[in-house]
Amino acid sequence: MTKKVKKIPELLAPAGNLLAGITAFDAGADAVYAGLSKFNARERSENFSFNDMSCLIAYAHKNSRKVYVTLNTLIKEMELPEIVEFIAELGRIRPDAVIVQDLGVLRIIREYFPDLEIHASTQMGFHNSAGLRVAANLGAKRVILERQITLDELKIMQNDSPVDLEVFVHGALCCSLSGQCLFSSWLGGWSGNRGKCKQPCRRRFYSSKGNGFFFSTQDLSTLDLVHNFKQMGIASLKIEGRLRKPDYIRNAVAAYRMLLDVEEKPDRKLLGEARKILSGTYGRKWSHGFYSEQSIKDLIRHDTPGAAGLLCGRVEHTDDKGFGFKTAHRLYLGDRLRVQPATGDEGPALTLTRMSVDGHRSMKATSGQECFIFCDKEIPMRGLVYKIGENYDDMQGKLANLPELRSALDLQVGINSTEIQVVILNADCPVWKHPLLAQPAKTHALAPGKVVMEFMASRSEELRAGSIHVDIDGEYFVPASELKKVRRAFWDWVLANVDLSTIFNNNIKALGKFQKDYLAIKKTKIKAAELPETIVMGPNTNLPGKRTAVKAYPIADTNRMTDEVILPSFCPEQYLNNLRKMIKDAYERKIRRFRITGLFALDLLKEYTDIQIFAGFPLPICNSLAVRELADHGVHKIQGWIELERDALTDLITKSVLPVEIYRYGRPPLLSTRAYISTQGEIKDARNNFFVVREDRRTHIASLYPKNVFSIPRIPDTADYYDLSNANWNARDIENFNFDNTLM
Repeated sequence: MTKKVKKIPELLAPAGNLLAGITAFDAGADAVYAGLSKFNARERSENFSFNDMSCLIAYAHKNSRKVYVTLNTLIKEMELPEIVEFIAELGRIRPDAVIVQDLGVLRIIREYFPDLEIHASTQMGFHNSAGLRVAANLGAKRVILERQITLDELKIMQNDSPVDLEVFVHGALCCSLSGQCLFSSWLGGWSGNRGKCKQPCRRRFYSSKGNGFFFSTQDLSTLDLVHNFKQMGIASLKIEGRLRKPDYIRNAVAAYRMLLDVEEKPDRKLLGEARKILSGTYGRKWSHGFYSEQSIKDLIRHDTPGAAGLLCGRVEHTDDKGFGFKTAHRLYLGDRLRVQPATGDEGPALTLTRMSVDGHRSMKATSGQECFIFCDKEIPMRGLVYKIGENYDDMQGKLANLPELRSALDLQVGINSTEIQVVILNADCPVWKHPLLAQPAKTHALAPGKVVMEFMASRSEELRAGSIHVDIDGEYFVPASELKKVRRAFWDWVLANVDLSTIFNNNIKALGKFQKDYLAIKKTKIKAAELPETIVMGPNTNLPGKRTAVKAYPIADTNRMTDEVILPSFCPEQYLNNLRKMIKDAYERKIRRFRITGLFALDLLKEYTDIQIFAGFPLPICNSLAVRELADHGVHKIQGWIELERDALTDLITKSVLPVEIYRYGRPPLLSTRAYISTQGEIKDARNNFFVVREDRRTHIASLYPKNVFSIPRIPDTADYYDLSNANWNARDIENFNFDNTLM
């Protein structure tokens, strides 16, 4: 019996621009992920133009590497026409996959641009095996898992996963469960779910028992876990950092490449060498993130600032030309610095282009010297000076000579004993046929993979092979020379006969079909009886208002008053069976209304055919195509996403094919985490924003709530949702979040 050899995981690196992407490939990355100018979860990074992205893809494919494009933000109704044009353009430059968060975007790609592979973003929050089955049904080929899962949970999920799994192995960590953070948005409309997070979790907060950085996590580093991921058969190991510079990417990729390429478990010497390389990334203190129970407990050190980098000193004086301090470490021109205010807010960053040491112009400063950094930025007095990067090669010559992206032809190749036929799937041209000298194979039968590799070789500067599917109707021996001759004849015929202008007809047709279908969507007329108000009952709730109101309880609190049960948004793998039993018990008690707050719950409810399923917070629904997707999976009513402003909600309601419910009142969690939070009760930041921290004793998930209650007016033709699980009626301190503003 031969031992099954597991495939080495893909090493996936971030790229905020073209230089970073090429650096990642040259350092040993198998693939990179990158965003365009809009609709990606790192809009603060430089990001790519379509032209630069096409150059990166051309370079990657020439070197047998891959590029994944991020379209992983929530999309408002009014943005759908624009993002479809983005996707159509992606269909032209052909990345190897598109990473998505929004259900509407996923539906667009699957239905109109099926040649684009879909990867489910970590922002979709998939974290258990039930969710993986849902992701596969949605059309995702890969799931980028929620960061807050343990190694034990990951191992169980990987054993029978219907999709490839991608996990984070290095970089900065969000404190909140993925896709559920409203913190930045609550404080000014800058939504992390739309790529504009201002990182308020890194701030200093104040409580009655002291102050600290209560939500600022350490960085993730898993060099010593790489062998575990390989043994599990994880498809891809992901390095975080699209906001980081090429020196970070070069060092991080090199360190993990070193460990991936050894067959056996690395020894202490090799791990030490990799850690030495990784030390040049200048991040925060390393941890195992959420991969173990112990690291979950130790992930946040509230008594240390959450700044990243090598601490080099404290600002001692400032003027209009710059700032001065005594440096604790060597600095060179070209290094990058960040000055962190005492509040923990993100401070100004700069590249060191001019400095003086002991009053004299210098290219470097050594430990213990007084240096003055010239800059035109406002520098906080007493701010901590961190080195966050070093000088790097800008590779201008190499970037200027990158290959042009060639148009891709998708091929369907058929082989029989006498002939080979090739159908070009994305161009208007006849079927190509050619005689083939094939013999019955005694040994070394022609394999489809051999045909694919041969036809990938194109001599054209304008055309290349895209996807190639091969069907062979028997076992034949074909000499290598014969296969090469046939391949040359095919590409010669293509160059002479294929009109390049027809290649993209499929994308143009898909775009036109979408526009026609979208215009045809009409608002479904909703009966008043389908819009009862729902009240989420808290521990001390007195029920005012209509007695016909639906009373909703979390499934763990189900009682004789319950009309509707609310399923959790997060259920670790080991508790799935218990949740199934609770659903069954509720069903046997004649409850027929179930509210899902995470996509994984669709899998748990699929066997119950006579129930009503409602989708609500924190499951984000921002556009009518996301509604249609949920309707196709048995959902009866949806809740408009709580972050949306009035106009965006109105646009959603206008196109929705399902009844729409509005979260009108309550204290929604702004952040929820498995990490241990060292404070409880009321806290505030330096700007006098007040919050409450509370840990659920059953799940041990800690949540941050606003002190003020969210409250907005009624919207016509919608159902009302009142959440009294953490709020009382008639609160004095209220605010309406983004309702009268614009969600960024």
